[in-house]
Amino acid sequence: MSTDLTVADKLRQLYELQLIDSEIDQINVLKGELPIEVQDLEDEIEGLNTRITRLSDQVDDLKGDISRHNGNIEESNALIERYKTQMDNVKNNREYDALTKEIQMQELDIKLAEKRIRESNVQLESKSETLGGAQERMGVKTSDLDAKKVELEKIIEKTVKEEEKLKRKRNRHTKQIESRLIGSYEKIRSSYRNGLAVATIARDACGGCFNKIPAQVQLEIGTRKKIIACEHCGRVLVDDQIMEAEVA
Repeated sequence: MSTDLTVADKLRQLYELQLIDSEIDQINVLKGELPIEVQDLEDEIEGLNTRITRLSDQVDDLKGDISRHNGNIEESNALIERYKTQMDNVKNNREYDALTKEIQMQELDIKLAEKRIRESNVQLESKSETLGGAQERMGVKTSDLDAKKVELEKIIEKTVKEEEKLKRKRNRHTKQIESRLIGSYEKIRSSYRNGLAVATIARDACGGCFNKIPAQVQLEIGTRKKIIACEHCGRVLVDDQIMEAEVA
């Protein structure tokens, strides 16, 4: 980078950098909110996957509980039948009473297991319904994601070469500009959504904030003797002939 650049040269460098950045910004505008939407959908799907896995595990656990309780009921019924058979061969009241208590205990176990099954079935129905809703939502979100990815890929395919070309051009160009000016430029640029840090005078107004620029200030800008910022928005101001002056 030459150290004997005039202020006019520096202004042209900044304005040219702005033109490059504005072209890159236009490509990003073409992509729109798609990259953010794709990321949001991917995050949401990841969350749904976690929820579906958790719900599926809970459904499996409830089914396992119901199966276990049914098994206990079958076992208790088998014991009751055995005890009833044994009662036909009892020798005294003590044995009869003991078998009667065993049967009563098994009947209580059956009632408790049936209660647990009813409770588990209620939970199972609720969890299964929630799981079905989550899976349905997953299907919708996955379809949305696939569609947006295809749309984004088409845009990227059309613009990737031009964007890479512009970024290489920008890298070469920034190496020619003073680091101090680059720092100020980037700070101003990051302050505005449209990324405009260097603005031309249009109809006697700042091309960035559209506030009127006094005639005397416009004359100073036209001389390109010093870097002048808009007093309203802080953008660097250049006259609309600046690039033509370079050619001349």
